[in-house]
Amino acid sequence: MTVSHKEWPLLVLGDLIALAAALYLTLFVRYLGVPSWQLLASHFQPFAILSIAWIIVFVISGLYEKHSTILRSKLPETVVRAQIANVIIAAVFFFLIPYFGITPKTNLFIFLVISSLLILVWRLQIYSLFGFKKRNKALILGAKKEMEELYEEVNANPRYNIKFVHMIDLHSGNPNDVQQQVLKRIEAEKISIVVANMHDKDLELLSPLLYNLSLVQGKIEILDMASLYEDVFDRIPTSLISHEWLVENLSGDEHILYSSGKRAIDIIGALVLGVISLVVYPFVALAIKLQDNGPVFYTAERIGTNNMPFWFSKFRSMTGTDTGTDVLNSRHVVTPLGNILRVTRIDELPQLWSVLKGDMSFIGPRPELPALVDEYVKKIPHYSARHLVKPGLSGWAQVHHQAHPHHGTDVQETKVKLAYDLYYIKHRSLILDIIIALRTVQILLSRVGK
Repeated sequence: MTVSHKEWPLLVLGDLIALAAALYLTLFVRYLGVPSWQLLASHFQPFAILSIAWIIVFVISGLYEKHSTILRSKLPETVVRAQIANVIIAAVFFFLIPYFGITPKTNLFIFLVISSLLILVWRLQIYSLFGFKKRNKALILGAKKEMEELYEEVNANPRYNIKFVHMIDLHSGNPNDVQQQVLKRIEAEKISIVVANMHDKDLELLSPLLYNLSLVQGKIEILDMASLYEDVFDRIPTSLISHEWLVENLSGDEHILYSSGKRAIDIIGALVLGVISLVVYPFVALAIKLQDNGPVFYTAERIGTNNMPFWFSKFRSMTGTDTGTDVLNSRHVVTPLGNILRVTRIDELPQLWSVLKGDMSFIGPRPELPALVDEYVKKIPHYSARHLVKPGLSGWAQVHHQAHPHHGTDVQETKVKLAYDLYYIKHRSLILDIIIALRTVQILLSRVGK
């Protein structure tokens, strides 16, 4: 595909090279000369393990998100924050584990300084030589808001190697006039790429023209707007998809290795974290009782896999004692203590037992109340598709769409949330689950630090 945001392998490789170069320069500066192979070898193993830990910190810090290559002004601050965490990890690693101890510890300090500088130089200067390319002129054809979103996003960021010079609404007039307008623009602007909504019925009249220019004359390349939108925004353009698209791209079936590995992680993780979390239960229960003497737990029904309902519990964070089945008419509010429980996600600790039971997973679309599901199914096309997979404690939508509705109904924001959920269902894998888990940790830490 002409445009791709999947640049993280190059970023990881560059970061690893920067860390390796930092080790070499550290020894060069420390001993004022070219380091011997013996000296390099004695430092390689501990610093290699440390580098892997640091890459994980970079993932949590968002340094492998595609927008980290766009928001260059925020990059130094992000790197500095990541390196502060790396200093703590390095101190624990080298000072508390004698086997990996490096003497003198001055080497570690020098390495931290040099590696930070090299990471910044690589990200701000060298990477731009790889990431910024000559921009090809493009024309976009469609009739939905996604067309305008793509136009603005791609043109505002020189990281993409295309630039839209014009967009044409397929529903704007007579089909013959639209066809003439498309041909005129392609010839006059020397357009080499046409992005079109392949699922739009009005495109059928233009198909002979576009395929003649593409396959016969070789003048243009045709890209599917839905695929490009997905590539740029990490979500599915719900208004551009059809039932045929859902059948072709979404499935409740999972690869046996993925499903078994995911379930094993759920069982082990939920069991370990569930047992450990029992320590905080008495303190949370006491705090809730002291606040209003109400019930400690909130039990509610949710919709799970294949639209099957299930029940789960949370620490109560709102006023009232009902199960939330009449959420559309609910007047309950979050308590001061409940706000703390929600920000820290402590209120969700009892859900670990739902993960262990198999009703939920650590990663997946967040489950909704039956009343809300009934409402959204009526108003949002394809909404039930999010129930093809097991719901989760955290998901792709939760780490990308902070404006998603938490209480009550919000059709517009829920449409955006569904777009992220469908993206996850289409691309789900253990790697994507790990990325979501790390991003969730990053979000939790940033909230706690506020």
